[in-house]
Amino acid sequence: MKLTIERGDLLNALSHVQNVVERRNTIPILSNVLLQASKKELRLTATDLDIEAVDSAPAKVAREGAVTAPAGTLFDVVRKLPAGAEVELELQPENQRLSITAGRSHFELPTLPASDFQTMSVDDGATSFTLDAKDLARLIDKTRFAISTEETRYYLNGVYMHGTKNDDGKPVLRAVATDGHRLALAEAPAPKGAEALAGVIVPRKAIGEARRLIDGLDGPVEIDVSDSKIVVRAGRATLTSKLIDGSFPDYARVIPKGNEKKLTIDNKAFEAAVDRVATVSAERSRSVKLSLDDGKLTLAVNHAETGVGNEELEADYAAEPMEIGFNAKYLLDIAAQIEAPDAEFMFNDPASPALVLDPSDDSARYVLMPLRV
Repeated sequence: MKLTIERGDLLNALSHVQNVVERRNTIPILSNVLLQASKKELRLTATDLDIEAVDSAPAKVAREGAVTAPAGTLFDVVRKLPAGAEVELELQPENQRLSITAGRSHFELPTLPASDFQTMSVDDGATSFTLDAKDLARLIDKTRFAISTEETRYYLNGVYMHGTKNDDGKPVLRAVATDGHRLALAEAPAPKGAEALAGVIVPRKAIGEARRLIDGLDGPVEIDVSDSKIVVRAGRATLTSKLIDGSFPDYARVIPKGNEKKLTIDNKAFEAAVDRVATVSAERSRSVKLSLDDGKLTLAVNHAETGVGNEELEADYAAEPMEIGFNAKYLLDIAAQIEAPDAEFMFNDPASPALVLDPSDDSARYVLMPLRV
């Protein structure tokens, strides 16, 4: 194998695939990226056997061939080469090392045979649809912060996606994530084929890699979903991932329907105040008490060991006074998703979940479970 490739093209393709590789591997070949040179391109593949990323870049191929090389080291070497450099990659037959040459820089990396590299198969009978990259990015950004990190409840370790109808009866593609303490829901108009998508749980790692893949992309993304896998194609790149085999809870039961006590508040001021007051909250619970009264909201933390903090904000609230507590981090995570100047909180009572809405985006909803304060 011998080829010449522009450093920027190689780096871009490597950046799309090398994050899939687990840094600690008991199987050496899984630390490597598969390099396949043929015709006028270099194709790169990385996998951890649960998720696979493939990308390609144009190259001047002098000798076709395939080999695997350490993904992390190769990425770091290419990243540190001068911008615009022409990079020559060659598999040296005498020692089976991958030679990397750019200007006066020269490196040799160990390799493993391409024949030992395992790739993932694609299932037949998939549901296929095309979604705008911006819509997919929005569905991910609005929900992934609520994915559970608790491995025992593995069915919450991803984003649940399915085709359904919204409150107006229009077909939508809905994404939901929850960790049991909070829930995030976002919708996009369902493209042709997506309205029939049965519920699937896309793992956290695949969600993160898909988001990285479409970052800055303006155009369509092709998505195939089978019973066990999801495939995302964007430009030259393809991401294939196993789905989580489990049943996502009936999230609709968690979304409050009768919350009538409405608080409207400047979102940026609220976010900054929560951040300040939470400075003296206990690290584990991070609880902040919200005291709602006519025309104002008071945030307070009172902890015997870490200290006391409170701040009063002007707010639009006309219901009966109420005190309710929340995890400060969860409040900040949701505030970061609100795009309108104001955030709307809908309450029932101190023991019931709160519904948080973005006045500028009626296709996104957030639910927060209260804490005892």
